[in-house]
Amino acid sequence: MIALSFDDVPRGRGAFFTPDERSKRIIAELKKANAPQAVFFVNPGALGRGDGVGGEARIAAYVAAGHVIANHSNSHPRLNTTDTAAYLADIDAAELWLKGRPGYRPWFRFPFLDEGGKDKAKRDALRAGLAARGLRNGYVTAESSDWHLEALTREAAKAGKPIDRKALGDLYVSWHVEAADFADAMMERVTGRQPVQMLLLHETDLAALHIGDLVRALRKAGWTVVSADAAYADPIGAEMPDTPSANGTLTEALAWAAGVPAPRWYRYNQTDLATAVFRDKVLGEGKAE
Repeated sequence: MIALSFDDVPRGRGAFFTPDERSKRIIAELKKANAPQAVFFVNPGALGRGDGVGGEARIAAYVAAGHVIANHSNSHPRLNTTDTAAYLADIDAAELWLKGRPGYRPWFRFPFLDEGGKDKAKRDALRAGLAARGLRNGYVTAESSDWHLEALTREAAKAGKPIDRKALGDLYVSWHVEAADFADAMMERVTGRQPVQMLLLHETDLAALHIGDLVRALRKAGWTVVSADAAYADPIGAEMPDTPSANGTLTEALAWAAGVPAPRWYRYNQTDLATAVFRDKVLGEGKAE
């Protein structure tokens, strides 16, 4: 089983759509694919400026379509380079906007999946701070760095390069399915069972174009797509593994704690490898290794 989550809402303009066009298409494609409730992790600090203008209405539209919203911090800071008190204050600022709104869930997802890195005192302070606020970690178990694929697409479009849209969609879909399969196998290896996976996506133009295809491909590969509520009801969420560096997916952390050697992550999370394949398959600029 697997659930869908979208980070960095409201996100700025992409390669193909305005923010309004993108949100409408994501909602429509999820509905067309009969996808259950997804969660959209919000940065309220982006609202009301730049491409965030109109973001409140777009967030409300996600909720009206049956999805839920949660905290992704107010301004998307990186914990490694932010004072603990300031970081918690940023979480509080986001909660001030979110709490009490329709669709709200008391979940917090760390920006950059950075939970303190090598600073265990900071990691533990955030764990305690979230508990004191009644928030739980909105962890991720599966990802394929879709933010990087989106960035490569934007750069290519801005440069006026020809983009093979079919090849781009194939990469978006296949990489996510492979990432889910990788996480499932790793979780079974280190926990002895198959917990509900939480897939990390972003509110991107690529999601707007291909989220319906992804849901159908996951089902074809044997996955049952479930609600975000169902995913975060899984007891795996109580795990707080002690690793040399607190960052990345919960799958990777549990594998690290269990002594699994690197790599403990899906291969296309290596951005150099993903870039080479993108340039080969999507731009036709050379052969990937």
